[in-house]
Amino acid sequence: MTTLSINGRSYEVDVEPDTPLLWVLRDTIGLTGTKYGCGIAQCGACTVHIDGVATRSCQVPVGTLGVKEVTTIEALAQNGQLHPVQKAWIDLDVPQCGYCQSGMLMTVVALLKQNPKPTDAEIDAAITNICRCGTYQRIRAAIHAVANA
Repeated sequence: MTTLSINGRSYEVDVEPDTPLLWVLRDTIGLTGTKYGCGIAQCGACTVHIDGVATRSCQVPVGTLGVKEVTTIEALAQNGQLHPVQKAWIDLDVPQCGYCQSGMLMTVVALLKQNPKPTDAEIDAAITNICRCGTYQRIRAAIHAVANA
């Protein structure tokens, strides 16, 4: 059994230590907001926070987590209130198909926590997630809206 701290809650999971965190989140715990995209940590659809750092969960074996805190898209909204980035996403109509959006949101939240007023160049360097719809300009606008609020 492995004990994981996810979204402030403790979970006991009976999985092999090399099981990717993504599959534990989705298939064992039932938190399906984190998406499977490529399985090789390239697209970013599976991005979660591990101790506040945006991390591609498809390549993180649960056995390496220890006492680290995992935060998923399900925990961004608090007390019935959307996170400011989620609100900006809606206000600026950022998503098109929406598939990569949970990973993109998690990446942007981590970026803004680390750098509350990023430049366009810093945003471009931080957003390595792949969005096939090409909503990068709207993502940049949402980041600036939150940074300037």
